[in-house]
Amino acid sequence: MGLSLTANPVQAQEEVKRGGTAVIHMISEQRTLNPALRASTGVYNISGKIMEPLIDKTYDGYVPVLATEWSSSDDGKQITVKLREGVKWHDGEDFTCDDVAFTAMEMWKELLNYSSSLQANLESVDCPDPHTALFNYSEPMPLDLFVAAMPDLGHPAPKHLYEGTDILKNDHNTAPVGTGPFKFVEYERGQYVLAERNEDYWREGYPYLDRIVWRFIKDKSAAAAALEAGEIHESGFIGVSMADVERLSNDDRFDVGTKGYENNVAHSTVEFNHRNPILADVNVRRAIHHGLDVDFAIQNIMRGFAKPGRGPVPSVGGANYTDDVTTYPYDVELAKKMLDDAGYPVKDDGFRFKLRHRPAPWGEYTQLWGEYFAQAMKAIDIDVELLNNDAPGFLNGVYRDHDFDTANGWHQFRSDPAVSTMVWLRSGLPEGSPWTNQFGWKSEEIDQMIDDAASELDPEKRAGMYHEIQRRAMDELPVIFAIEHPFISVTSKKLMNHHNTPRWNSSSWYDLWLNE
Repeated sequence: MGLSLTANPVQAQEEVKRGGTAVIHMISEQRTLNPALRASTGVYNISGKIMEPLIDKTYDGYVPVLATEWSSSDDGKQITVKLREGVKWHDGEDFTCDDVAFTAMEMWKELLNYSSSLQANLESVDCPDPHTALFNYSEPMPLDLFVAAMPDLGHPAPKHLYEGTDILKNDHNTAPVGTGPFKFVEYERGQYVLAERNEDYWREGYPYLDRIVWRFIKDKSAAAAALEAGEIHESGFIGVSMADVERLSNDDRFDVGTKGYENNVAHSTVEFNHRNPILADVNVRRAIHHGLDVDFAIQNIMRGFAKPGRGPVPSVGGANYTDDVTTYPYDVELAKKMLDDAGYPVKDDGFRFKLRHRPAPWGEYTQLWGEYFAQAMKAIDIDVELLNNDAPGFLNGVYRDHDFDTANGWHQFRSDPAVSTMVWLRSGLPEGSPWTNQFGWKSEEIDQMIDDAASELDPEKRAGMYHEIQRRAMDELPVIFAIEHPFISVTSKKLMNHHNTPRWNSSSWYDLWLNE
């Protein structure tokens, strides 16, 4: 399967049409819409249009949004960010450095799931004037790393609406107030989120659309039918079945492919609860990896649109990636022998032990990957019970309550290992933070390696550090990063300027318009 999404060749010649409503498919809801508290595609896909980051990423590189300039001291311990003037929050209050300082210290550092590790050495944010923010670090923060983090981990929140409140329970987490091109209007649980045009948006002449509606449709077949009927304009992040992806790629009404996800490559994972003494044994984890026919899963679940994972840094990680790592070829007999040698022979019931497995509800392929995991484990005499949940049930069961033995989902790489994937290995992150190391696994040595790499200013030395971390992760297997894959969108050709940045579904859509 080889899908490629290209811009509609007509759109460059079309005169922009203002107005209209874009209707977007969402397969699940996470019940928070504040990207300063939850780094998640399900959050960005909605709130990225409402709340803006300091810096965004385009195909031409990193570009100013709420920040206009950034620079670093020679020792890397202070980063100066100049902020855009004349920007107002949707409630009319001025956006200033006070908002950035409050968010950075109270949310990014303390509560935001990926950012708490990244910003561990952030000591303060000073505001010498309303439009200058000085980020002060106890250890060097590479400027390139800071900038790479900002598109996903750099959304300011309005201080005047959060200060003095219980931040995690603040009503604006589900009714966000931002500076973006669209203003939040309504969130009907299980049905839709509605946002309307911000008439006072700082980018003059934008946005083009009047409103955006995000519809929650769990049933993938129903979502595909809604696309074909013209009831929704886009389904992203593989929100319909792979069979429908293939079918709709042959329908002239749609653009189908991976363009716009270059900053969102993901791994399909197997996550272990190391509190289970069986799974705390690295030889058991290695045996489980040998029991997974990853090539079979790639062909039959991802329709060939993926590759085997090689640890927490994917092949798109540039200089920070290496393929010089331990691998685990599919070998059922070897897996069985390793389990025997680890002290887990087959018992009278025909199984060695039982695992309670939670598959993530992020789409067809995560469910199928969970079902395949259960089948593959049965072949090496491990009994697996599948525990199916909605999104909050999965997130709570795995990352807060630790009520699982194994789980599977996907985890995104976002430009730099320190921005995203290192949080799957670094211990000590806030309890319950989704998509972080809540697995009961700790290596003080790897923790130190992660911290050292995050503060190394020499790019070549830093890359070597990540190579060693990657090798250690593949040897010790705290998490199996089994399959590396991009995401796929199915988009009506009535949407113009779509997928024109490498994190398009997470971006603001200020220039999106509807040709109908």
